[in-house]
Amino acid sequence: MLVPFLIMLREGIEAALIVGIIAGYLRQSGRQGLMPFIWVGVFLAIALSLFAGAALQLMAAEFPQKQQELFEGVVGLIAVAMLTSMVFWMRGAAQSIKGNLQNSVDRALLHQGGPAWALIGVVFLAVAREGLESVFFLLAIFQQSHSWQAPVGALLGTLVAVAIGYGLYLGGVRLDLRRFFRLTGLFILLVAAGLLAGVLRKFHEAGLWNHLQQVVVDLSGTLPLDSPLGALLSGLFGYQEAPVVGEVIVYVGFLLVTVLLFLRPAAAPPARPVASA
Repeated sequence: MLVPFLIMLREGIEAALIVGIIAGYLRQSGRQGLMPFIWVGVFLAIALSLFAGAALQLMAAEFPQKQQELFEGVVGLIAVAMLTSMVFWMRGAAQSIKGNLQNSVDRALLHQGGPAWALIGVVFLAVAREGLESVFFLLAIFQQSHSWQAPVGALLGTLVAVAIGYGLYLGGVRLDLRRFFRLTGLFILLVAAGLLAGVLRKFHEAGLWNHLQQVVVDLSGTLPLDSPLGALLSGLFGYQEAPVVGEVIVYVGFLLVTVLLFLRPAAAPPARPVASA
């Protein structure tokens, strides 16, 4: 429940931040009449995400067992790629996202085909990115956990994100976004490492990967998956009671590379040349 909650909280705040920046810019520039088109773009993006999630779920239900394992592995791999790219994109774009969005809105309002449709397109693309990332992640999580807690956690995270986003838009909520995205980014990388190890397991069950299957340690007697702590660690970080060599290599290797890259200092902007007298 905690993992879907935190992921949807972060994704929701990202989407709400984008929508809030665009809405605030329209309000400040005296273009409040275009506000309804923002909601059209948001609702279209939500509809696309729901349609994509339902279509993928229906496709998975029709597959035989091995093909279903392969499909779940591919979905998990896409989820890992999207989550990782989202973490690093926000790390680099957090400082300039406001200016970039305002420039996109200005270009949309000057569009010859109609500023309303162009504005809908800007909002739709921005929100659909977050929505599709959420869809693939939730599918990967729901395939690992069939309890009611995961959907409830995702719903709660979305509702809290909407409330925080509205508070940010009104100016009543102060949130250190840099620290928030940094902490949640590290957490998402841990979750993505567990998903990636699970992808290797799915590929093995589908018959595509049969190497490095020696069990590293068997903790089934000490910390079984059906214990409260084991279930919690499995849901959070992809814990397995008897991990194999390949899964450990993938998990540790992914974390070493991504965490080191994520924590390295950001490159300083190039110095502007000093004009001669």
